[in-house]
Amino acid sequence: MAQVPQRFFDALAVRTWCGLSLRALGRAREEIDAINVYPVADGDTGTNLYLTVESAVAAVEAVFAAHELDGGAPGAAEGPSLAEAVGAMAHGALIGARGNSGTILAQLLRGMAQVLTARSESAHTEGPGLRLALRNAAESARQAVAHPVEGTVLTVASAAADAAAGAEGDCAEVARAAYQGARAALAATPAQLPVLERAGVVDAGGHGLVTVLGALVETFTGQAPGPGAATVVHARVEPHEGVTPGTSPAPGDEVLAGGCAATATEAGRGADPAFEVIYLLEAEDAAVTRLRQRLDALGDSLVVVGGDGLWNVHVHVDDAGAAVEAGVEAGRPHRIRITHFGHGDAHTAGTGRPPRERSHRAVVAVVPGEGLAGLYAEAGATTLLARPGEPPASGELVQAVRRAHAHEVVLLPNDAELRHTAAAAAEQARAEGVRVALIPTRSAVQGIAALAVHEPERRFDEDVVAMTSAAGATRYAEVTVAEHRSWTTAGICQAGDVLGLIDGDVAVIGADVTEVAATVLDRMLSAGGELVTLVLGDEAPGTVTEHLEARVREAYLAVDTVVHRGGRQGALLLVGVE
Repeated sequence: MAQVPQRFFDALAVRTWCGLSLRALGRAREEIDAINVYPVADGDTGTNLYLTVESAVAAVEAVFAAHELDGGAPGAAEGPSLAEAVGAMAHGALIGARGNSGTILAQLLRGMAQVLTARSESAHTEGPGLRLALRNAAESARQAVAHPVEGTVLTVASAAADAAAGAEGDCAEVARAAYQGARAALAATPAQLPVLERAGVVDAGGHGLVTVLGALVETFTGQAPGPGAATVVHARVEPHEGVTPGTSPAPGDEVLAGGCAATATEAGRGADPAFEVIYLLEAEDAAVTRLRQRLDALGDSLVVVGGDGLWNVHVHVDDAGAAVEAGVEAGRPHRIRITHFGHGDAHTAGTGRPPRERSHRAVVAVVPGEGLAGLYAEAGATTLLARPGEPPASGELVQAVRRAHAHEVVLLPNDAELRHTAAAAAEQARAEGVRVALIPTRSAVQGIAALAVHEPERRFDEDVVAMTSAAGATRYAEVTVAEHRSWTTAGICQAGDVLGLIDGDVAVIGADVTEVAATVLDRMLSAGGELVTLVLGDEAPGTVTEHLEARVREAYLAVDTVVHRGGRQGALLLVGVE
């Protein structure tokens, strides 16, 4: 379906571009993951870019939703300004940035926003403004990387800005020029980085940027770049003998900051760092300058983006604790994510012990709280704890699969938002020789139902079918507190309202946790049920489960109830009905 073209770069164009970029990255995610051979060959660049843009989209949509809510107020504007839209886009990308390439993309969007905001005395900007925005994006991204080297996404961004600078005309012409310049630079990346040449692929982060610029073309022309202009994935070079496209770097290769490959001798460093550390940081500019110097001495692939007191820090290190401590000294780090790259077997590397024998089958599950982690572990699952607001990256899921050390793995993401991340992790694990089945559980209570029927001794396919059936037969709900005023499927909610969500949609809005939970449970049981599972969070009133258990006993005689403590799980209460 053709997209209605936007004439100018205004707030609606920002919204359209973000949405088209997310869809395009969704289609290209697996392809980009497959060619991710550095900074670490962990197969998650496409997924990280997708999640970064997904956060930008959510922020932009929130701005539009706020204006729609205020539309009836006297003197209210018809919609957000360009400055509001691009500011939301940049902020959303910053707080949601994942991985090396995602962090750089966040800075590219921030660089564009700086120019477009400065020119926002009018409701929109035209071709000249877009040219300046692309130039500032490329320059600010280079400044954010500790040691930029050519052949990376930075090269592609600079080429896009150079091509745009020579374009005359409207935003459509500038976008076309930027896209074509970026695409040509991407095809040349293997000649600049030996690690790409050996693998026979182009730069994964650069491929992602070309995809985003293709969406920019579609925003202003109404048509996506045709098949003839599709991005080339595999390099137009002959790979070295014994190396096939999509393989990891050779053992002698090392990675420099900013995703720049060189040999270990050239780099003057030892083996690849063991951890990727990412966190948001509230700090002053002077403190961030000192932090850059500290982290540069600790590791590589250092990228620090942001400004105005909020930064996103990304680095690869051997000492993850030291990287976090450096952030504490600089300001207030939060949303800390540490991913072990898992070079070799994490259970035996450097110990002198023989590798332990793989088990036949394991279940790997993402769980939202410590209490559920204990429950799943008691049932024999390998767990990965997802703290509120800090969903795991695909690299963390891959590492959890490695920790399970099994020939066959059943993966339970337990969150609808983790579908792309879990799919990327499953593909990476399969590439390592593990048979993985991904069951699309959308809540931890569906995972509990699946785990209850898990039988490791039966055939893998039969076990997966039984677990999938049990999860699918479990309706799920949660009771939580609204963080801000917004539209919902049940009407407008205010910050602080208690929300009851059934199967992912807001069904009840109220003021009392127990009353909302009882209404949610009644609605779920109106369609029948045999077993109710209640998972109580730390912040929920302790009497809510007692009230719900009594209600089930009195009104639903044939229904059993099971209660678990979830710990710090984000939601006040999780409910499952089988």
